[in-house]
Amino acid sequence: MANKILIVDDEKPITDIIKYNLEKEGYETEISFDGEDALDKVEQENPDLIILDLMLPKIDGLEVARQVRKTKDTPIIMLTAKDSELDKVLGLEMGADDYVTKPFSNRELVARVKANLRRQKVNLDNNNEETSSNIQVGDLIILPDAYTITKNGKEIELTHREFELLYYLAQHLGQVMTRENLLQTVWGYDYFGDVRTVDVTVRRLREKIETDPSHPEYLITRRGVGYYLKTDNNED
Repeated sequence: MANKILIVDDEKPITDIIKYNLEKEGYETEISFDGEDALDKVEQENPDLIILDLMLPKIDGLEVARQVRKTKDTPIIMLTAKDSELDKVLGLEMGADDYVTKPFSNRELVARVKANLRRQKVNLDNNNEETSSNIQVGDLIILPDAYTITKNGKEIELTHREFELLYYLAQHLGQVMTRENLLQTVWGYDYFGDVRTVDVTVRRLREKIETDPSHPEYLITRRGVGYYLKTDNNED
């Protein structure tokens, strides 16, 4: 069965181009031209992935992403203005998994769609396999089968990508991972990605798991290299 993609943009020429290129790759598509209709279609159509513009009538893209993330882990690719770092950061903080800047190449957008769907399929397949062992790091307990983590017994809400990043680092405790490595293994693509995506997700994750995000105890930066999850025996 073909994956269904919801395209949300108020500019019909853009939706037509995206629709054409995705259907050429064998995907089914649905289109919304405003945020209110997009939320309705998310519930009605249950798409496998959402391509979401930030600037929308009625409800903007950031709010759409925030509402979707309350109940679903559907991959979201944000369409942002060219060179707008703030748009990218805000989109990721609201729960988007990825972003593509306008004007974008159709080849890049299709590659991002494929990568995000491939990553989602791997996660679903892993969930259907045998039970994975929980991982404890200090006061954090990572429960892979439930896709949740707790700290001091209290559950912490993470987005799909935040959990994937934390779980991957927990599986490689104490090992410093470069941004490029994380982009390829956690996000599922390489040169199409922007390492800034990793930095933003790390920052969001620290705000949720650290007592003082500006002085992290768990998720540590190795300057000039990358990130690692600290064990009791690691030095800063």
